[in-house]
Amino acid sequence: MKKAALIIFMLVLGRPYVSGQTVKKVSIDQLEKYIDDSKTPMVINFWATFCKPCVEEMPYFVGNANRRPDVELVFVSLDLPDFYPSKVTDFIKKRNYTKATNFWLNETNADTFCPRIDSSWEGAMPVTLFVSKDKQRKFIGRPMTEGQVSREFDLLSAAKSE
Repeated sequence: MKKAALIIFMLVLGRPYVSGQTVKKVSIDQLEKYIDDSKTPMVINFWATFCKPCVEEMPYFVGNANRRPDVELVFVSLDLPDFYPSKVTDFIKKRNYTKATNFWLNETNADTFCPRIDSSWEGAMPVTLFVSKDKQRKFIGRPMTEGQVSREFDLLSAAKSE
């Protein structure tokens, strides 16, 4: 009986942990390695649940990722530590953004991690990094329109097929 109770207790406690795995916690070192190790073009969008322009442009990225499956979409949440994992994961699941690779950046000093993504990034959101298969980077340090996102996905996809 005690063993069964312990198993049930562990399953109940483990449930939030398992559901929280939709969004993986990463350091800037891990994120850079993930980008460097990729064999496909990537779109890395930095966002937060409390950032209205971020939330508004996310569907543009998802729609284009569905249209261009040869380009990997990565969402990197810059939400506060109190928002991870539950609020960030709930946001992703509610909007069905689970097909993207989802990370939460476990960094607090923007002066340290921003320039590692792009030297011009001063910490504003949303921003997006486009990385071609041959590791050429294009950084967009502002919100994007649906047409702009579509154009950048097309450019990455075309570069891949050359």
